[in-house]
Amino acid sequence: MRYNANHKERTRHRVLGHAAAAIRQHGPDGVAISQLMSKAGLTHGGFYAHFESKDELIAEAITEMFDDRYEFLRRSFIEGREPAEALSAFVDRYLSPVHREAIQTGCPLPSLSGDVARLPLVARRRFTTGTERLIRTLSALLQASGRADPEKLAVSMLAEMVGAVALSRAVADLTLSDLLLKNSRDAIKRRIGLS
Repeated sequence: MRYNANHKERTRHRVLGHAAAAIRQHGPDGVAISQLMSKAGLTHGGFYAHFESKDELIAEAITEMFDDRYEFLRRSFIEGREPAEALSAFVDRYLSPVHREAIQTGCPLPSLSGDVARLPLVARRRFTTGTERLIRTLSALLQASGRADPEKLAVSMLAEMVGAVALSRAVADLTLSDLLLKNSRDAIKRRIGLS
């Protein structure tokens, strides 16, 4: 059977979507190519028509995760809002129980930060690129909101938000989990003048 020119790209995108969810949920080492390809409706042998190695798949999936989350950020929080309003809505959502529970679809930073240091350089570079893009976006919103030292503030905000979400997912006590999110959310919004 012959496929049109877009078929391979759509199939690759579908595999990357399944890979991104599996990597967020189970970590890069928890991704089995045969299971991933089966979820995408393909055979294990079909993997090599799209990727040279598992390392390439993981690097591409990291890019896919960041691209997906950036689009969500742009559509859900930035478009049609004043910068301060966009920042406030983003912080509220990022540091929420909804995001805490969205391991398979949420921001890759809290899910992957502990794993990326052990991955090949190509994956770490993709992770770095995605992180830098988010910092630039936050920095631009902070600058447009009249905040001093927007880049330093963006780096600090992001580090605290990622840490709070990661900890809120790790602790077994739901009350403590909620408190980690709430206190970080309140502190960040106070620090950037949004309380």
